[in-house]
Amino acid sequence: MAFRSAVLSAIVCALVLAACSGGDRKTLGSGSDGAPAANRAPAAPAPKPPPVSMAGRWTFSATGSTSRRMTFGATSPDATEGTIAPGAGCPFNFFISRKWNYTEAGLTLRDHMAQSLAQLGPAGPDRFEGKASAGQEVALSR
Repeated sequence: MAFRSAVLSAIVCALVLAACSGGDRKTLGSGSDGAPAANRAPAAPAPKPPPVSMAGRWTFSATGSTSRRMTFGATSPDATEGTIAPGAGCPFNFFISRKWNYTEAGLTLRDHMAQSLAQLGPAGPDRFEGKASAGQEVALSR
């Protein structure tokens, strides 16, 4: 009986040790996926923020129309996306502007369905110029 207990203990101990040597364990220098740090692809660089904080009131103007105020929301001064609250009477279909985002391509104004309304680029301090999706020339300025 004592022999049987000793053998059973040895088998259990061997099984526990075998389970600890599995290849799925992370080692020092490995990433969250278990791959060695040298084999992981580098992280994508953070998006470049706009040249000026977008948060606050802006004047939106379009060729052949009057200008109107828009309020841009952002979670931080270097945010690359946020909300838009268009003022009453915004020209063309810009009264449905709801979101903005800034990428390498410039500033994009989007509607409530995430469709692009305009693409603008920096044009000096506190000014962006570009074209609406329908072709009108548009600008944002402070």
